[in-house]
Amino acid sequence: MKLYQYEKEHLATLRSLAPECTVLLRANGDFPLAEAGKLALFGSGARHTVMGGTGSGEVNTRYFVHAEQGLEAAGFTITSKAWLDGYDVILQDSHKAFIQKIKARARAKHTLAVLEGMGAVMPEPDYELPLLGEGDVAVYILSRNSGEGADRKSVPGDILLSASERRDIIALQRKYKKFLLVLNVGGPVDLSPLDTVENILILSQLGIDTGHILADLILGKAYPSGKLTTTWARWEDYCKVGEFGDKDDTRYYEGVYVGYRYFDTIGRKAMFPFGFGLGYTRFDLSFISAEASGEEIHVNACVKNVGCAKGKETVQLYVSSPGRRLDTPYQALAAFEKTTELAPGESMKLALSFMLSSLASYDEKRESFFLEAGDYVLRLGNGSVNTQNCAIVRLDSDVVTRKVKNCCGDSGFPTWKPEVRENKEQEELPIVTVAAETIKTEIIDYSTNRFVDPAVKMLPDEKLAYINIGSFSGSSSALDTVGNTAQSVAGAAGETTHQLKELGLKPLVMADGPAGLRLSRQYYVDKKGVHGLESSIPQSIADYLLPWQLGLMRLLSRKPQKGDVIQDQYATAIPIGTAIAQSWNPGLAETCGDIVGDEMERFGIHLWLAPALNIHRDIRCGRNFEYFSEDPLISGKFAAAITRGVQKHPGCGTTIKHYTANNQEYNRSNNNSHVSERAMRELYLRGFEICVKESQPHALMTSYNLLNGVHTSEHRGLTEDILRCEFGFEGIVMTDWVTARNIMNKNQKYAPPCASRIAAAGGDLAMPGEKIDYKDILKSLKNGSLSRHQLEINATRVVAMSRKLVK
Repeated sequence: MKLYQYEKEHLATLRSLAPECTVLLRANGDFPLAEAGKLALFGSGARHTVMGGTGSGEVNTRYFVHAEQGLEAAGFTITSKAWLDGYDVILQDSHKAFIQKIKARARAKHTLAVLEGMGAVMPEPDYELPLLGEGDVAVYILSRNSGEGADRKSVPGDILLSASERRDIIALQRKYKKFLLVLNVGGPVDLSPLDTVENILILSQLGIDTGHILADLILGKAYPSGKLTTTWARWEDYCKVGEFGDKDDTRYYEGVYVGYRYFDTIGRKAMFPFGFGLGYTRFDLSFISAEASGEEIHVNACVKNVGCAKGKETVQLYVSSPGRRLDTPYQALAAFEKTTELAPGESMKLALSFMLSSLASYDEKRESFFLEAGDYVLRLGNGSVNTQNCAIVRLDSDVVTRKVKNCCGDSGFPTWKPEVRENKEQEELPIVTVAAETIKTEIIDYSTNRFVDPAVKMLPDEKLAYINIGSFSGSSSALDTVGNTAQSVAGAAGETTHQLKELGLKPLVMADGPAGLRLSRQYYVDKKGVHGLESSIPQSIADYLLPWQLGLMRLLSRKPQKGDVIQDQYATAIPIGTAIAQSWNPGLAETCGDIVGDEMERFGIHLWLAPALNIHRDIRCGRNFEYFSEDPLISGKFAAAITRGVQKHPGCGTTIKHYTANNQEYNRSNNNSHVSERAMRELYLRGFEICVKESQPHALMTSYNLLNGVHTSEHRGLTEDILRCEFGFEGIVMTDWVTARNIMNKNQKYAPPCASRIAAAGGDLAMPGEKIDYKDILKSLKNGSLSRHQLEINATRVVAMSRKLVK
């Protein structure tokens, strides 16, 4: 297989970086192996390794290396072929039965199988296969898949282990001299039945070269240095205070107590806590000093490699706030730094810093962020439960850090308050004093005197309407629901209008993400445009189409004629979002963004519909693999790093998403997230704020769901007041792909969003754009429910971004 030079460079870079995204949960010293040899390989992920989750984030790569291929290429002789062959047959039969079950359910509900099955993932089947394989070493690769449109379930073969998996993993631990359990997963699995397993590695889902990377890790050519960015626990130990999975309404009763904030506050032990991760070596961490420069707190520490192998360590700084006036979680991550590679015996000093105001709590009654006077205990360590108190920051009086207004609406209930675990301070800790007068109070100006481009002001209503919606051909296509409406680049998700010729502007072309660009691999160009040579529908959706539907799509698809030149655009699949964050290395994330940005330049993509940075509120959310963490600091920092990597390329920008409170896939287009103003401010909006202020992404995508009764795309408080006035966002705001097809349902409790209300709220683009959107805007202009001035403001932003990115 001959690769282009850019492919070789991107793959080499990812192969060297991706091991840093893997997390070693348990180790007894048996791994890495000294050399390749006989290997007994088992598990669903051996041949059916998951590259990344399903849905819009799928990447049409040139090839993919699964685990068996990677291990054999590294010199291993796989001695368990009979088991792997037998499992293939079982998996194929189970998959057919699963598809038929979905289709039958769709018929019973009088809906389309493609909608019923979108994102649905088959639990791993049970099986009876003898564990035959020569050699002293065995590896079991446990895979889980998930994706857009459906949520995970607490059933065997998904969040829980199947009976077959549990039986075989325990048996392999007993049978073989050396045994490694590899987790090819995008989110937590309840590992509580596997207490006897001594070596466990979260490989995660690392993109195109996953199999080669696994081989490198097993042979010690690379080493794991990742840490968890979400808590792994027994299923029954996760927070069950809030709601999840209701069709119409989801109430976030738990408030700010999400993830480790919940576990640490109530003192509940997790199997593998937030921030946890081992390596092939060991490190000692020592505190050096703490000091303040105004409100900026600086902590210095030293890390020493005290093991026998090279490695990297991540130092994490947590802070416990006073929590007297307003209940607060036991601790929150304030800063982190990762070492460079350290040889055995080598040391490195690290400097961690944070602004004290970043720890401010939100007071809904006073509509402000504030810091309470008192002692803030600093905890230094390499995981949320493996820390030592190192210093106290003492604030001399209360201070309001930012005066805002409540914008998110009424959740309709008081949030849950746990019995707060006591923070035990040590009197001998060094004390750093901060005077409240050094912290300035920011007062937000919510005036909306926005600039209007004079050229835009001269346009007729019809042109303005076109600019405020995505490009459409006059009729809707069945492909709209899977994000393939662009006319300029084959397989791209969508683009802005072509109705800007008098301004000399070309459309902005958008491609799906966030694991790389989702485009057609091959295409041709004729007088009627650009045409992909393959179906743009992912296999996970095509499975549910009827034969006549597939046949019709093939019939309607264009075929190259004599003389048409076939061209290609092979995109690189990068690690999933959770894996990238598990590196705890923003520099790695920026490099991943750089790879995507390079390919955007090559293929003519202006806006990448990524990164996605919603909070891991519940491990059942089907798209958690796309997101970074349960912690907003991690989420914001990594989204900002990826954005910097992309936007260093001229004409390229990111589209951060899904804004906001998008934490459930079930009925995502019409589900109402009931969330307190405080939880929104401190958790669900915080990552977006960090990303905007640190990297200024060129675009943002709203989520499908409602927030406290209002669709996020129609929520002026979110779009105008918070995003633009408070965060200082300068880019364009677009919707997720809202079509008549995916929102029209007479049985829905809440009305669907519409283009005119989106525009009135300050949304610049209703995507992907349909004739119904165009007519709605013109009608609303005529009856006065939408002001022309607001439409001009929105259009000005779209035009400005076109001038900025399209050459």
